[in-house]
Amino acid sequence: MSKVLIADKADPLCEKVLKDRGIEAVVKTGMKPEELKACAHEFDGIIVRSASKITREIIEAAKNLKAVARAGAGVDNVDLVAASEKKVLVMNTPFGNTVSTGEHAIAMMFAMARLIPQANASTHAGKWEKNKFEGVEITGKTLGVVGCGNIGAVVADRAKGLHMDVLVFDPKMTTERARELGVKMVTLDELYAKADFITYHVTINPATKGMINKDAIAKMKKGVRLINCARGGIMVEADIKAAIESGQIAGFAVDVYAEEPATSHIFFGMEKVICTPHIAASTKDAQVTVARQAAEQIADFLLTGKRTHAVNGDKI
Repeated sequence: MSKVLIADKADPLCEKVLKDRGIEAVVKTGMKPEELKACAHEFDGIIVRSASKITREIIEAAKNLKAVARAGAGVDNVDLVAASEKKVLVMNTPFGNTVSTGEHAIAMMFAMARLIPQANASTHAGKWEKNKFEGVEITGKTLGVVGCGNIGAVVADRAKGLHMDVLVFDPKMTTERARELGVKMVTLDELYAKADFITYHVTINPATKGMINKDAIAKMKKGVRLINCARGGIMVEADIKAAIESGQIAGFAVDVYAEEPATSHIFFGMEKVICTPHIAASTKDAQVTVARQAAEQIADFLLTGKRTHAVNGDKI
């Protein structure tokens, strides 16, 4: 019987799917790296979300490991090079939390435009600061979408429904796809120069690491509002803080951080910053979907060899 470790908190459906397929499922969450390394050899497969890091050390210790399934899209918490060297297949669920994450970005844009969290806190405190919270309309504004894959496309589609003009920078996007979405493809510099709001939906890689920096911010319109529900590593946090303090950035909504969990941060306490704790994909709908998909994918591979959304399949 194959044995799979569910290393991060997942919907109970994940365990049920595995057991229904005749696989022994062990739920053990919140382990420290050394604890995960010590028990990794017991398992044929491991399912993670974003908390557990499947490092080279863990992969090398997991002598029986055949597959890792990420219940979510990003796989930056899995050492893909080490996994490929050890012939461990890595799979993700790229569509399971697409809508939830895209909707969170739109919600952050509304909250930032109308200062809703700030107004809520003020009103709960017994104040009536009606004249303090003057926002801006979204209708007729220009939204820049940096990265228009699955999630970026959801955001662009919703923004079009809000009567926004949508500019997209994505080197992989085709003119046909842009036409389908009703968006305009532009260079990154043009997007920065024209957008009133900018939302990022890119993976972390050498090209995107630290891309939101002082040089990029200097190319943006004064008073721009930014949204990052992608990855913390794409921003230089100190540069963003400085730009908010100078007035170059009028508002910033952020769900991800360079170091997580972020229990203290330079953004915390800033009046023009809205912070959420990496919850863009945290809806009941999305968690049920990715839990089921991750379990089905790893069961299919262990039992039949079927590969679904294998991110390193060309190397195995």
